[in-house]
Amino acid sequence: MFLPITKAEADKRGWDYVDVIIVSGDAYIDHPAFGTAVIARTLEAEGYRVAIIPQPNWRDDLRDFKKFGKPRLFFGVTSGSMDSMVNHYTAAKRLRSDDAYTPGNQAGFRPDYATSRYGKILKELYPQTPVVIGGIEASMRRLAHYDYWSDKLFPSILIDSKADLLVYGMGEKVIVEIAKCLDNGTPTDEIRNLPQTAYISNCNSQTNNNIKYLPSFAQCLKDKKTQAKSVGIIEQTANKHEGEILIQNYGEKDVVVNPADNNFTSSDLDRSFDLPYMREPHPKYAKRGSIPAFEMIKHSVNIHRGCFGGCSFCTISAHQGKRIISRSETSILKEIESVSKRSDFKGYLTDLGGPSANMYKMGGKNEDLCRKCNKPSCIFPVVCGNLNNDHEPLLKLYEKVRSLPYIKKVFIGSGIRYDIFTDYKYFDTVFQHHVSGRLKVAPEHSVPAVLNAMRKPSFDKFVALKQRFDTLNRRYGMKQQLIPYFISSHPCCTLKDMAQLAKETARLGYHLEQVQDFTPTPLTISSEMYYTGYDPLTLKPVSYCAKTKEDKQEQNRIFFWYKKENRRWAERIFNKKEKY
Repeated sequence: MFLPITKAEADKRGWDYVDVIIVSGDAYIDHPAFGTAVIARTLEAEGYRVAIIPQPNWRDDLRDFKKFGKPRLFFGVTSGSMDSMVNHYTAAKRLRSDDAYTPGNQAGFRPDYATSRYGKILKELYPQTPVVIGGIEASMRRLAHYDYWSDKLFPSILIDSKADLLVYGMGEKVIVEIAKCLDNGTPTDEIRNLPQTAYISNCNSQTNNNIKYLPSFAQCLKDKKTQAKSVGIIEQTANKHEGEILIQNYGEKDVVVNPADNNFTSSDLDRSFDLPYMREPHPKYAKRGSIPAFEMIKHSVNIHRGCFGGCSFCTISAHQGKRIISRSETSILKEIESVSKRSDFKGYLTDLGGPSANMYKMGGKNEDLCRKCNKPSCIFPVVCGNLNNDHEPLLKLYEKVRSLPYIKKVFIGSGIRYDIFTDYKYFDTVFQHHVSGRLKVAPEHSVPAVLNAMRKPSFDKFVALKQRFDTLNRRYGMKQQLIPYFISSHPCCTLKDMAQLAKETARLGYHLEQVQDFTPTPLTISSEMYYTGYDPLTLKPVSYCAKTKEDKQEQNRIFFWYKKENRRWAERIFNKKEKY
């Protein structure tokens, strides 16, 4: 059964109360790729009655928020699978006309800053009921952060949302502990020691050796370099195996962030994926149209969690952690069998991957060394000598999946990290067996200074990959395409740098169709570079940031030099007759 999203569905189960109500900015899709379903099913497996209020109307008399009444334990609140502002607006701050997490791809079913908006509504309606916020929006806004859409420094989301507790990162284990504490009668203001949680506290000077005081919000507002320093401390602490408690002052209150829980195991991940999901959107949406986010992943399988790439613009490692937690082959094969039983499955898996396609079962050779490390990336600026980047376990998994009688083809849709290859055996296998005609990779740029700011490898590695790809096309008589993704307007990138990138891709024979304009998202290193003008880890000034609408448009436009309307303008740029 789907978890109830209406009072009638709860009544049908014979429920006269609900333990936990989860309010989400996404439509309810009961599938392990969507956080709301994961948290709800995790709590259900512990014996709790869980109901979901997906995409409640916040503009009317708030009846959606009231339909189940007050939960026995707490309200859980999430903006959904994306930060609501990223969901709503383009890099140019234009309002999007679609929403991939809503039936019919319709926009307008969640508010701006959804987590805070939902939290405040619930606290007004039920002031004595605990509100616990989580998901990507809460996670990446847990401390002072730059908000691109208002062009301001924002305080911790705990301040604005009125929430009692915040869960950051992937929260299956801690949400169960919170439920148990509340079930045992512990008030939220006494739940203080759970890992991966944050809360507001009265200002009490603490001398614990495991505490690190960040610059106060007032200090960060006053001085951008101080804000950069604060974010650098946050990242270094997050990358430690055993981090410190972080405390940031907000006048008469402190926000306290406990260290992450690094004891999540492969067995825990298997347990999460093996919960009894319906693997479909709730049938209530049938007449409103399909949900694009579900359509994209319904025939795909996630094989691991985490990413040790450490790209400065990416939220994945910041949210999921850099430690790779891999599912067992048994769990993966069980899910593939479930996918194969879908009525619309024709034998083609659209992806067998994760945050990165090829980090399955990778990690430190000597775990003791990893425990002492706080570097953001295991592969930048060079691949760590302690990294076990053996692709054999992944190749064996691919082979097993290919041999299944109900599988015709397995495509790799997740991005491949070619900077962790020890040889081309993995890449050659992917080319032969797992490409749908186009293989996507993400070099992101070609200019060394920009790549360094991004924490991405040398462009030479992509050139070598392209050469190998072309060789394989000739060898097998194929015409597959290697599609690179690039970013314009990233900190340290000038128009001259984009012109250089355009030249280099043209030399490789590309007339590319898309380049992503950099969008500063909360609490990433790149976003804080953009806002403060400093590298948060070195505190050195950033050489350049494209901030005006015109500058960002020009950086994007030069990439499309081959279009008729751009050619004369682009020639002036390439010939260095324009100012950079």
